[in-house]
Formats: sequence, C-alpha cells, structure tokens
Amino acid sequence: MRVTVLLPRLLREHADGAQRLEIEVQDATLGGVLDVLGRRHPGLERRLRDESRALRRYVNFYLDDAECRSLDGAASRVREGTEIRIIPSIAGG
Repeated sequence: MRVTVLLPRLLREHADGAQRLEIEVQDATLGGVLDVLGRRHPGLERRLRDESRALRRYVNFYLDDAECRSLDGAASRVREGTEIRIIPSIAGG
C-alpha cells in the first residue's frame, strides 16, 4: 500500500529536502508509516516520536483531513492513497 507524507519546510532538512515522500507500508497504520519513515530518514524519527515511540505532543498528524488524535492516534488506519500531513505546533508570544 502506498501513502503520501507531506513535510513542512521545518522538517525537510531531515528528509534530504523532500517536501513529499511516497511510502510503501505493510502495516496500514500511522505508526507503521512512521516506522518506515524513521528507517528511511532517521533524523525525522526523534522529531516525530519520543523515546517510547509515542507521537510527540506538539506535532500534529492529519490523515487526509482528520487529525489523528481524533481517530486512534498512531493506531489510526491508513488506506491506499492516504495523504499524511505533518504540522508541528508553533508557540511564541
């Protein structure tokens, strides 16, 4: 199954400058996609998940138009053609 991951400019340096990554996965979950992504681009892994492999609190993952935390988090199912948009939160004052 193939899904597309869209990266914001802030994270592209950890994926050889790519804005859009096509990922082939066997495990049809967001966590499965992140496993493959982390193997291909280890620099992304620490920015997307913590030491326990939980999704980082200040990073948002949208599966098509749904935020994954409103679904099943890392266990959210993906299907052929799902577009995953990763958006880190920005704080400041």
